[in-house]
Amino acid sequence: MKLQLQITSLNFEITDIIKEQIREKVEKLDNFYSHIMRCRVVIEVPHRHKHKGMLYDIHIYMTVPGGEIVIKREPDEDIYVAIRDAFDAALRKLEDYARKQRGDTKRHEEIPPAMVSAIFPDKGYGFITTLDGREIYFHENSVLNNEFKLLKVGAEVHFAEEQGEKGPQASTVRIIGK
Repeated sequence: MKLQLQITSLNFEITDIIKEQIREKVEKLDNFYSHIMRCRVVIEVPHRHKHKGMLYDIHIYMTVPGGEIVIKREPDEDIYVAIRDAFDAALRKLEDYARKQRGDTKRHEEIPPAMVSAIFPDKGYGFITTLDGREIYFHENSVLNNEFKLLKVGAEVHFAEEQGEKGPQASTVRIIGK
């Protein structure tokens, strides 16, 4: 880390053991991604619940090249669990950030459109013809958002294909540009 770690506690006194645990967790983050410029950890006890006792709220603010990563987790009764969960989330966000920096983000293949070639509204099913000429069966329950009644022959759709008992079938059908 290029700048010093800042640990702040609000509404309670933080112990040296907790500070040391936070330093160790920040060091692990720094070992994973060495371009962290600043890290600020805020531990807060927002209010005391009569039935739940003290809840610890952990916020982590990391300044990285090109932005800031902010971690805000649900409060927990156990401060060590709250710290662990917050730093686990911080590591996941840093991994995502590093992946984007390297250009390793996943690119989802565009699903080619298909066309409804036959529909039997009274029986609750129809057929889709793909761009390569294959005919795929679909049931009305496979059409997203209960839009089976909106389908007409010639409508463009995207679909997910799976193997059914009698051959290929569409497991989800989504109408394109309603």
